[in-house]
Amino acid sequence: MTLPSSAALLEVSGVTVRFGGITALDQVSFSVMPATIAGLIGPNGAGKTTLFNCLSRLYTFSEGTILFEGRSLTDSPPHRIAALGIGRTFQNLALFRTMSVWHNVMLGGHCRSSSGFLSNALRLPHVQREEEGLAARAAQSIDMLDLGAVAQTPVADLPFGTQKRVELARALMSQPKLLLLDEPAGGLNHEEVDGLRQLLRRIQSELKLTILLVEHHMNLVMRVSDQVVALDFGRKIADGTPAEVQSNPDVIRAYLGVEA
Repeated sequence: MTLPSSAALLEVSGVTVRFGGITALDQVSFSVMPATIAGLIGPNGAGKTTLFNCLSRLYTFSEGTILFEGRSLTDSPPHRIAALGIGRTFQNLALFRTMSVWHNVMLGGHCRSSSGFLSNALRLPHVQREEEGLAARAAQSIDMLDLGAVAQTPVADLPFGTQKRVELARALMSQPKLLLLDEPAGGLNHEEVDGLRQLLRRIQSELKLTILLVEHHMNLVMRVSDQVVALDFGRKIADGTPAEVQSNPDVIRAYLGVEA
């Protein structure tokens, strides 16, 4: 089953990416509806991170279109993606390790600020109001992700699972409509993965977010997602509910190398 594309927040249509003679994505198409959680799965090398990099405009695709709220992303440079309403976390944490949790989270909001270098240097009144608004949002994000007790702690001094929550809090600071999560369960233990599942559902429900996650942890994907898209060798092989994708013969074959 392919979910209907009408009123979709994100529409990926016929996206193809080639690196020299290698086709990393081959005519990939799917849609993600607003206020849902979609999982993007596939074996190593299936093209998942390549697709994320296309959504972030870090990669340029040779064919196809990507529409966000009906608007093509092709003309948007990478530094404008957050301002459009697309936030992202990374498989390898991209935090400032010597800075506190608070300052890392605050940095996530500056992509939406309008103050320039001169107005910041002069501390004009609107700059102070903007900073106060960012601080209020940071406090909300830190509270939502239960980071209040470590807000002034340097990131380097925190356990890996807590650092993952810091990166998620920072991504929320840009007030995204679409949140891209790159292997959020990577490196987490069983208890932390279950806590992440509950957290993602709460964030999606309270903030009315749309979430697209790349993840190898199948139990998490199947329990948290409304829709699952499966890739293999750069091609889409399944798109539907978790139950439909789990029972799809092509998905079983891609993961287990056997017939269903």
